[in-house]
Amino acid sequence: MAHEMIKTEVVGRVGVITHDRPEKLNALHPVMSLERQEQIEAWNEDPAIGAIVVTGAGRAFCSGADVGGWKRDLVDPKEQAPQPAASDDDAPRLDPGGWTRFCMQSKPLIAAINGPAIGAGLTTILPFDVRIASDRATLSMRFIRMGIFPELGSTHILPHIVGMGHAMELMLTGRIIDGEESARIGLVNRVVPHDQLMEKAMEVAAEIAFNPIEQSRGVKEVTWKNLDEDELSEVQRLEGVWLRKARTSKAFGEAVNAFLDKRQPDFHNLQ
Repeated sequence: MAHEMIKTEVVGRVGVITHDRPEKLNALHPVMSLERQEQIEAWNEDPAIGAIVVTGAGRAFCSGADVGGWKRDLVDPKEQAPQPAASDDDAPRLDPGGWTRFCMQSKPLIAAINGPAIGAGLTTILPFDVRIASDRATLSMRFIRMGIFPELGSTHILPHIVGMGHAMELMLTGRIIDGEESARIGLVNRVVPHDQLMEKAMEVAAEIAFNPIEQSRGVKEVTWKNLDEDELSEVQRLEGVWLRKARTSKAFGEAVNAFLDKRQPDFHNLQ
């Protein structure tokens, strides 16, 4: 599959996507977004891939939306037709590619943040499963400094990740924080020396990819569904559905046999 704005490679059971607009600090472009999503879709259907790492070429992960085309999008408030309040029916328009829901349903996604992840460069990876930052990384919910609004469900997801206080501070100030602070507040899982970033990200991805794919995606589905569930009985009911399903799976049988045989399980060549 030929690409214009991303590069791809496969290492073992891990697929790697690299944003490849270094001259633009990997600013988010519709072509890049589409290519990235299509590649993840392809790997989601490939049983040889168990996890996906996304990083950036050059010195940035993703510097935000490509503002080069914003000027033509400016609208004089006097000429703008009144807009109804946002509702559930607006979701496809506000999130045209369904990126957030797509990430939630995907195979495990790991962001290897090699440099600035600003605005949309950050919100696009909030629904990722693991975020690992280089000590050169900077992160920001920059939207308010541009006179615009956070998107991709970030006003919901960010408070769950870092807590309401940190989330409100990040969104209301628009300030830029480094990798160390990002790790301290839980925005990233860890920060590592820049020259070790991909090694560490690939280690985590390989560890995840070792596990059975169906169970990995099930853990993601149940966790996201239970995120806002207040009734513990419903949380446990959904866990029970997946537990019963897992206990009849070939992966569970392989894990039990491997334990009894004192060997590592092989979840990916089951007959």
